[in-house]
Amino acid sequence: MAGTFQGMPEEAFEFFRQLEENNNRPWFQAHKTLFLEKVRAPMELFVEDISAGLQEFAFAYATPAKSAIYRIYRDTRFSEDKTPYKTNIGALFFHSGLGNKSAAAFYMELTPQYLGLAGGIYMPTPEYLRAIRKYLMVHHERFAGLVGHPGLRKAMGPLLGNQLRRVPGGFPADHPAAEWVRFKQWYFWRELDPGLARSAAAVKEVLSRFRRLHGVVEFLNEPLLDLQRKNFML
Repeated sequence: MAGTFQGMPEEAFEFFRQLEENNNRPWFQAHKTLFLEKVRAPMELFVEDISAGLQEFAFAYATPAKSAIYRIYRDTRFSEDKTPYKTNIGALFFHSGLGNKSAAAFYMELTPQYLGLAGGIYMPTPEYLRAIRKYLMVHHERFAGLVGHPGLRKAMGPLLGNQLRRVPGGFPADHPAAEWVRFKQWYFWRELDPGLARSAAAVKEVLSRFRRLHGVVEFLNEPLLDLQRKNFML
């Protein structure tokens, strides 16, 4: 592991606390240097150390900081909330063969209120959604074992995701996989004390929970990789 991250400075948390009260362009421009030096720069070190650790058990998800860290600028085109900046900094560790848009991945988010960790798939495309559902029809027992593992449940809580009231069309309602097929997204989310991110110990803690999530993330990407290979052969 790189071992360069020494913790997020207090100025990073104070920056976001003030941004919540001054979410406008003039304030941000006046404090942009503070953001770059006290938020973005240490976050890059944090992400690089996480990626170095992922190479040990989830090599395909080791993502450079430049690609992993989300921009602070919000997309307000389709939102009623027109504030221009996010009041958090997040990073997505995605599969190198699937990209960062719609596949299963690991996610980390820091705010003054929490250090959030996630793993799974949040916004699958219709094609990906159907592929995962079809895969679950065959491999539901394996999936149940993965998401119900005591170690994962202790580290990340229960499986989350919006669900349909009924099994979608084309899938039998009485199938053993019905409870999983009704999901429209499959993910875990856990909020930790933000103070954890103030020291290098955060790297080990994040990687420990990502390791627990690895089996589920890999499972959800298996049908997507199969689909990609089939589309490539056409």
